[in-house]
Amino acid sequence: MTAWRPQPAGDLPDGLILFDGVCVLCSGMVHFVLPRDKASHFRFVAVQTEAGQVLAKRFGIDPAYPQTVAVTRNGQALFKSDCAIAIGRALPGWGWAAAFRLVPRPLRDFLYDRIARNRYRLFGKRDTCLMPTPEVRSRFIDALPDLPKAA
Repeated sequence: MTAWRPQPAGDLPDGLILFDGVCVLCSGMVHFVLPRDKASHFRFVAVQTEAGQVLAKRFGIDPAYPQTVAVTRNGQALFKSDCAIAIGRALPGWGWAAAFRLVPRPLRDFLYDRIARNRYRLFGKRDTCLMPTPEVRSRFIDALPDLPKAA
């Protein structure tokens, strides 16, 4: 996939964030969202889990080297900068993130790609996946019961 346009995802829970669980930057994004999402709208699934691998393959994301974070919003899966904007817009006090939609998607995604390609070098990589604390464990999904198993 090269355009990373929104894809249908009406069968998935709204607010599901697929992220690279060993990426320090991606895990940092999760830690940023958790305290700001007071309504607990967002749920998280690491690409390294079985459910994450199924979703990654469905969306055309390489599970071995995920090149984007994804979020489900209003029946669609959003990627790259669209994903970041959608997450920001949904957080209280961060509605101003919608202003980034004024920047053309190719430019936004170009900048997103520069960071994504260098994220391990710039921010680091963990040996193991992010482990949620007991207080937020219920917001992390390991399995989606109605999805087929990863091949």
